[in-house]
Amino acid sequence: MLQGVGQQERTTGGDEDVRVAALRTAVSRLRRRLAALPADFPDRTIAEDELADLAETIARGAPEGPRLRHSLLLLAGALGSVSALSEALTEVRRAVEGFGESPRG
Repeated sequence: MLQGVGQQERTTGGDEDVRVAALRTAVSRLRRRLAALPADFPDRTIAEDELADLAETIARGAPEGPRLRHSLLLLAGALGSVSALSEALTEVRRAVEGFGESPRG
């Protein structure tokens, strides 16, 4: 169902929020790419744990913006220097942005 001019479509054919579906897909893709990466680096465990927590949060429904932004910051800090994951991390960032802008102070 379309909400109107300038607003995102909020549901797919069923009742699922398309933002949640996009985030679930992006998180899943990043988890797979991280698992396939043979390199070990200091913050890998942090990233894996955060992605697992985020996937669990998404499974329960639409996550809150502050929680998503916190997760994104942790992931960017842990994975930001791993060029092999930059595309998948960018996809997660874009999905998080679908939940709205962070408040400006």
